[in-house]
Amino acid sequence: MIAETIKNSARILSGASIAEAIKREVAEEIKNLSFRPGLTVVRVGEDAASAIYVGNKVKTSAELGINSEHRHLPAETSEEELLQIVDELNERDDIDGILVQLPLPKHINESRILEQINPKKDVDGFHPVNVGRLSQGTPALAPCTPAGVIEILKRSAIEIAGAHAVIVGRSNIVGKPMAMLLLQENATVTICHSRTKNLAEITSQADILVAAVGRPGFVRGEHIKAGATVVDVGINNVSDADFAGELFDETEIEKRLKTIEKRGFTLVGDVNPREAKDKAANFTPVPGGIGLLTVAMLMKNTVDAAKMRRKTE
Repeated sequence: MIAETIKNSARILSGASIAEAIKREVAEEIKNLSFRPGLTVVRVGEDAASAIYVGNKVKTSAELGINSEHRHLPAETSEEELLQIVDELNERDDIDGILVQLPLPKHINESRILEQINPKKDVDGFHPVNVGRLSQGTPALAPCTPAGVIEILKRSAIEIAGAHAVIVGRSNIVGKPMAMLLLQENATVTICHSRTKNLAEITSQADILVAAVGRPGFVRGEHIKAGATVVDVGINNVSDADFAGELFDETEIEKRLKTIEKRGFTLVGDVNPREAKDKAANFTPVPGGIGLLTVAMLMKNTVDAAKMRRKTE
């Protein structure tokens, strides 16, 4: 089951079950290939969150039958040294996907590193070549998080064609590619950002509202059209118990407070879930929503990259 209903309020769209379905499909596809796709993840430094993300990616790769490799480099690695490693991976025929985990140490130019990756191996979908192809609607490796949003909408039977989709946030990682993917699905798309005037007036017209601003609980009931589908892409840490009380109803607040007491924080999105559930028809939770799809789509991108590269070379 990919969705569940809570208290006659919004249908909660489960990223977990959809991510598992995508991973099963990827594993089955790999079984039918005459080769094993290869993925290398490069991590520089000791960022704790990056270590967790990379661990999940490497573990999932192995589970699905992808040859995975983790290159962990010290924080003092120079930009030139990292570029040399990317060049080496570009040349290796057994590597189909290259992912340089962000953020990088401040002395390294992230754009320069990402542009050095062979576009055919750019499984993050951040290379300018893939960005350009995406904007043209031609086959491309799309960024994993926006691609995951499309999957959760389609697999939850949310009508995209003809819908008015509003995206709050214009980042290169989520906002802009999200707009391109929704356009490809024939939605009418509006992008809002920090300079947008009368934000609630615009977002409350959305049939599909995507929040990707990096501000906990920013999108509230006033921003949401009754019956809309609300997709929460944000991942934020909240440690204030009083603020958590504003975000969660009685069915969830006790669990969240225990998490804060144990870990020092609880994960929340960019949407106020208490208010969204009362207004929206469909809602993606945090955690348990879009975040789980990002790794699944990375696996799919790796297989797609392997197939496309071997077909053209």
